Amino acid sequence: MRVPGLIFATEELMRDIHQDQSIQQVAHVAHLPGILKHSIAMPDIHWGYGFPIGGVAAMDPDEGVLAPGGIGYDINCGARLIRTDLEKKDWEPKKKEVMDALFQNIPSGVGSKGALNLNDSELKKVLTEGVKWAIQNGYATEADREHMEESGCMPHADPTQVSVRARERGRPQLGTVGSGNHFVEVQYVDEIYDEATAHAFGLFKDQITVMIHSGSRGLGYQICDDYLKMISQACNRYGISVPDRQLCCVPLTSPEAHDYFGAMNCAINFAFTNRQIMTHGVRETFEQIFRRSREDLGMTLVYDVCHNIAKFEEHVVDGKKKRVCVHRKGATRAFPPGHPLVPKAYREVGQPVLIPGDMGRYSYVLVGTDRAMEETFGSSCHGAGRVMSRHQAKKIAGGRNLFKEMEEKGILVRAPGRGTVAEEISEAYKDVADVVDVVHGAGIARKVARLRPLGVLKG
Repeated sequence: MRVPGLIFATEELMRDIHQDQSIQQVAHVAHLPGILKHSIAMPDIHWGYGFPIGGVAAMDPDEGVLAPGGIGYDINCGARLIRTDLEKKDWEPKKKEVMDALFQNIPSGVGSKGALNLNDSELKKVLTEGVKWAIQNGYATEADREHMEESGCMPHADPTQVSVRARERGRPQLGTVGSGNHFVEVQYVDEIYDEATAHAFGLFKDQITVMIHSGSRGLGYQICDDYLKMISQACNRYGISVPDRQLCCVPLTSPEAHDYFGAMNCAINFAFTNRQIMTHGVRETFEQIFRRSREDLGMTLVYDVCHNIAKFEEHVVDGKKKRVCVHRKGATRAFPPGHPLVPKAYREVGQPVLIPGDMGRYSYVLVGTDRAMEETFGSSCHGAGRVMSRHQAKKIAGGRNLFKEMEEKGILVRAPGRGTVAEEISEAYKDVADVVDVVHGAGIARKVARLRPLGVLKG
């Protein structure tokens, strides 16, 4: 190990963490050339491909490496939160209509296809321009773009580095939820912990919000798959020795890293746009059911954050500001007050940090801190973290009527089938409150509000 491993967790959470090989993966990541300070793991850590999910690693730009396993297959899987001026009492009479309309308007499930089957030329514009394309085509506003990490577009995206197969897979999937733990969730604010910051984010008690969690779909998966094969071979050519072949990597200065960055940034821009098209569908649905304009409904974007990404940022290392490449895999950027990359509207309080939980309990809004910049390269957790495989979850769900169980809790679920709902039962996850309490207690993000689900559209 070139650096120590640093895991944020309680003793109780460590018992769950010890159930898989994720701690060993933290140690493996610490072997990578050019890694700085620590191999970091968040309290939602669990086993992943190469890196643990919930892992953070920053690399020296000259001596460090780029590892696709440190980003993952779902490039720029991320979350966004939409606020409204509606209150919980407004939801009750319309809830079934809203959920049926969302299910109709936003495609979900394995291999789901959206209404926008773009030609290859138009898709390349999406890959290059990200949310700028959505603005030009009437699916987004400048205000949306201003409230997104990286303003909804990574530069240096290069569609020529994206395979024909990846483009073919992504082309019909823009504006779709996908499967697994992805969702569109109608929620209400049930607890405020920090009134001033909540007010800055436009949040208030009993308010209706909508959270979207999805990524780059088949396009991102195929890009990862394509480059893992190429980088696995190149790793040996560069004489890089890794303790796990899933940690294959190349020098950040290499042509292979340049090509992967070009393709990865395309997937990042696709994912930003994917969530934006779904946001447009959510707004249209609420306009349709509540018979009010989105402006009258107060449907504005609070923020959009990435969970699976690698990018260059400026951080303090050994007392000096340094440009480093930060890998975040199942981790959320958590920049503090005053940081120039925090939107102007939030600069006095800090960046919103969105932490989805499981579909039966709650999610959280946090805010970034100076401590995160000092200890975790401006990073926090990203969710609850699985404690049970999908197969185990399905087995436990057995013959249960999961839709009825959820409705008895006041949560309407819409999904193409029972399978994904069974895989995503609450028991399959850590209690996200325990995870959030760790990062709040460690000071790497602060609690602002808790959101409880009212309706869930699952993949």
